[in-house]
Amino acid sequence: MTYCVGMILDKGLVMMSDTRTNSGVDNISVFRKMFHWCVPGERIVAIMTAGNLATTQAVISLLEERTKSPDERTNVLLKAPTMFQVATEVGRLLRATIAERQDANGEGGRNRFTASLIVAGQIKGMEPRLFLIYPEGNFIEASAETPFFQIGETKYGRPIIIRGYDAAMSMEDAAKLLMVSFDSTLKANLSVGMPLDLMVVERDRYEPRHCRRIEYEDAYFQSLSTAWADALRGAFHSLPDYDFTDPAATTA
Repeated sequence: MTYCVGMILDKGLVMMSDTRTNSGVDNISVFRKMFHWCVPGERIVAIMTAGNLATTQAVISLLEERTKSPDERTNVLLKAPTMFQVATEVGRLLRATIAERQDANGEGGRNRFTASLIVAGQIKGMEPRLFLIYPEGNFIEASAETPFFQIGETKYGRPIIIRGYDAAMSMEDAAKLLMVSFDSTLKANLSVGMPLDLMVVERDRYEPRHCRRIEYEDAYFQSLSTAWADALRGAFHSLPDYDFTDPAATTA
């Protein structure tokens, strides 16, 4: 499994992913799930992946090949005029890749090759945009009502983001919020694991403002995890006590 989050703010985009893949408790590996391409001063495009590893690696490899051979192929990431068209073409490529592998494996491949992607970025003269691409190749775009997307093991970290998100928050606070979300997910699900990858893209800055791999021994992440646990325990103990002798708490 995996966990990836893309968030859009007034100031830009913040993305975070884990790196764990596993097919059993004794077969755990580390693979990058966050990728980006940029033309300095003109555009940046980032993709995060979740799902069948062979499928997502095939999609990324095909995109890389098109990036390396701009004279021979349509370079969608670096040439598409809008982020909407980038998302459209990436969705088509994902759908075609899944269909190819399913056809090659017959009925046995129907549920084995599914994958989903988060596509984010900005092209000069346009707004930063964020898309969630489904295995079928269709997608939805982030909005004021839905300002972040998650893929993979989403349920454990979602409540924290919902309660803490503010479109006007600083990029630093957004990074901290995602780290807390990931910490809660790591504690609850062994299929999500470190290292973590973090990337911050500031509005109208067409290259990453900040990229960081957070390792197991990262001092800041460990201190954040400890402080968050202590804060939760403190908040819990500050709540009003429940009284078994209260008549209002009894049932008929």
